[in-house]
This record gives sequence, structure tokens and C-alpha cells, in this order.
Amino acid sequence: MKWLFRKFTNGLTFVKQYLLAYGAFGLFGIALLDSALIPLPGGPDAVLIVLSTAHPAWVALYVLSATLGSVIGCLIFYYISRRAGKGALKRFSPRKQARVKELIDRYDVLSVLVASVLPPPFPFKIFIATAGVFRFSVTRFALAVAVGRGFRYALVGYLAAYYGEHAKDLLARYYPYIGLGVAVLLVAFFVGRNLLKRRNRGDDSDATLAGESESELS
Repeated sequence: MKWLFRKFTNGLTFVKQYLLAYGAFGLFGIALLDSALIPLPGGPDAVLIVLSTAHPAWVALYVLSATLGSVIGCLIFYYISRRAGKGALKRFSPRKQARVKELIDRYDVLSVLVASVLPPPFPFKIFIATAGVFRFSVTRFALAVAVGRGFRYALVGYLAAYYGEHAKDLLARYYPYIGLGVAVLLVAFFVGRNLLKRRNRGDDSDATLAGESESELS
């Protein structure tokens, strides 16, 4: 089985090198394969750096191609997992399964969004599989992936367009911190928004109760 897995991975790497020559269309295919199947070495991030460095004026097209390919690939893996049921989670440890399920139950779409921003080797596949197995809303799932991956690829692409070949070193050094910083900001934003909503509901309830009390007294 290990020999077969290695051969399959080598085949995907060859496909990646072949698709690289097709620019934005090739990047779309690489992002799709990377999200739907086994992650490719370097993945779409590395290809995005190469293309954006070579053609800075086309960076927006490259970001769009990578994001669209990734979203479609994630949806393919989502539906595969949904059809397979809990068997899709067997390759992950029970501890990881329970932790990711807890995160999705607690933070809902925010957990998928944050996970999609973080770079490899963060295990995003288990979030996709869990969302599929437990039938998370496909629309909200796709939107979360689109926003998260769109942000990630935009950052990578524009850094590559601006800094050229040095972008790879900058991303290797600082992207984990940037990703975690963005994740913290997103969590703080959604938690703050939920607290504000609860406070507003509480104020509305108090106002309603006060109005009913006045009516009874009059």
C-alpha cells in the first residue's frame, strides 16, 4: 500500500509540473487537485508565487484561479466525505476527530474559515471531512472556504508580485504568525458581534417587559 501511495503521489507531482505551464488554468487545476485529493508538495501556494513573480500584473487572475479551484476541490472532498459517512474520518485519530467536531459545533462557520486561512502543514482536510460527514451547510461551508482561501492566496500572490523571489522566504518566516494573527482577529470579531447581539436582545426584552408593566399599571 505504501508503494502504491508513493506512486500515486509522484504521479500527482508530475501532473502539477505539467499544469504549471498553463498559467492561471493550470493553477486552477492544481488547487482543485490539492483540495480534492492528496495535498501536493508545495501546493498551489508555491505555484502562485512562481506565477505572480513572473507576471505581477496578472496576480488578481492567479488569486481568483487558485481560490476557485480550491473551493471546488473542497466541495468535491466534502461530498465524498458526506457520502462515505463516518468512514471518511477513520484515517484521523479519535482525539482529532472529537476536537474538530467540538470546534465546528462551538464556532460554526468561523472554525472552517479560520482553518482555511492557515497554511500547510495545518490539517485542513479533517475540517472538510467533518463538515461533510455531519452535513454542515454546504452554502456556508463554500463561503467560508472562499473567504479564507481568497485571503490566503491574495496575501501570497501580492507579496510575490511585490517582493519577487524573496516572497517565499518572507512567507516561510512570517506567514504562520500572520495566519494566527488573522485567526485571532476573526475569532475576536465574531465573539464581539455575538456578545453585542445578545446585549441588544437583552435590551429589547427589558424594553418589552417595561412596556407590558406600564400597560398593566395603567
